[in-house]
This record gives sequence, C-alpha cells and structure tokens, in this order.
Amino acid sequence: MGLFGKSQERNPKEQVQEWTSKLRKESYALDRQIRSIQREEDKLKRTLKEAAKKNDKEVCTILAKELIRSRKAINKIYTSKAHINSVQLQMKNQLATVRVAGSLAKSTEVMTAMQALVKLPEVAASMREMSKEMMKAGIIEEMIDETMESMEDVEEMEEEAQKEIDKVLWEITAGKLGEAPAAPLAAPAGESSREAVSADAEEDQEDDMEDMQSRLQALRS
Repeated sequence: MGLFGKSQERNPKEQVQEWTSKLRKESYALDRQIRSIQREEDKLKRTLKEAAKKNDKEVCTILAKELIRSRKAINKIYTSKAHINSVQLQMKNQLATVRVAGSLAKSTEVMTAMQALVKLPEVAASMREMSKEMMKAGIIEEMIDETMESMEDVEEMEEEAQKEIDKVLWEITAGKLGEAPAAPLAAPAGESSREAVSADAEEDQEDDMEDMQSRLQALRS
C-alpha cells in the first residue's frame, strides 16, 4: 500500500467484502445491546411496580424516566440496524459494479446511512473509520456535522417528558399512578361500563402494538 493509502492499490472486491463483514459484526453487537437493555427494562418494571405498591410517586417518576430512555435507546438501535442493512445491500450493488466497471461507484444511499450511523455511540467509532475508507474509495463524500441530533433529542425529551412519564406509570402500575392516554369521545351510557371492564386488557395490547409499529417504522426509514 502506498504512503497515502490510495484506493486503487486495494482490490475493490476485497474492500467491499471486508466492509460487509464488519457491518455484519456490528449488527450482531447491536442485537446483544438490545437484549441487554431489555433485561434492564424488566428489572426497572419490577422495581417500579414495587414502588407503586408503596405509593412512592417520586421513585416511580425517576424509574419511569429511565424506562422511557431505555425504550428510546432500543428504537434508535433498531433504526441503526436498518441503516446497517441498507449499507450491506448497497455493498452487494457495489460488487456488481466492480464486476462490470472494475471500480467502486459513488452512492447517495450509503452516504445517508453512514451519516446516521456515526451518530449512534455504540457504533460511532467503527462507522467513522469505515466512512473514511469509503471516502478514499470514492463511494461517499466528506461527512457533515454529527452533533445536531443529540441536541434535538435532549430538547424533545424535555418537552414530552411528563406526558410520557404519566403514560408509562399508568401502563406499568395498571392505572394506580400516572394518567391514562387521551381517551376518545364519551360513549353512550350503555357502552361505558363494558368499555371500562376491558380497558386494562386493551391497554396492554395497544402498548404492544405501538412498540411493534414503532420498530417497523424504524426499520422502514
């Protein structure tokens, strides 16, 4: 390899295979991270329920905040896994380009995905290094500022914190603490008692559906 590591001195096919292997390892590492966060979530839920039995609102609020953070972290990781999958698919396209043209091609899709990946602490270092290699190979251009998203996340958390905390407390404590999500318009008198009986069961199902839908949206983004 030359002094400045020009991309022409490396086999493009080998480069793509190396990147694909690294991406696959990062994806596996993110899966482990998700499982670890979910285990901590289970502990938080148990502790929160115990605090709710003692009617300790202050402790419950602190634990609810932690639960919200962990859920946001998991959603971010799922989104990042989707970006990694996108780059892997683009690497397959690059292999096809190499076979036809003998060189790698610039990719807007890879550029967009890599910009998102360098913002996630769990993979930031390796993705930043890979981005430099891709810049040298001519696949992407220079990366833009990486600090904007974290600032926006903090502001969003502050704006919506109490509403989310109330929702989580209501969910985990089965309505003992917090406030119920916004209810629909009042039903006729004959239906109100029946709906009240099934409200708790439907609440759990709706929360599960919301989690699944948010993950699906993240994977499609």
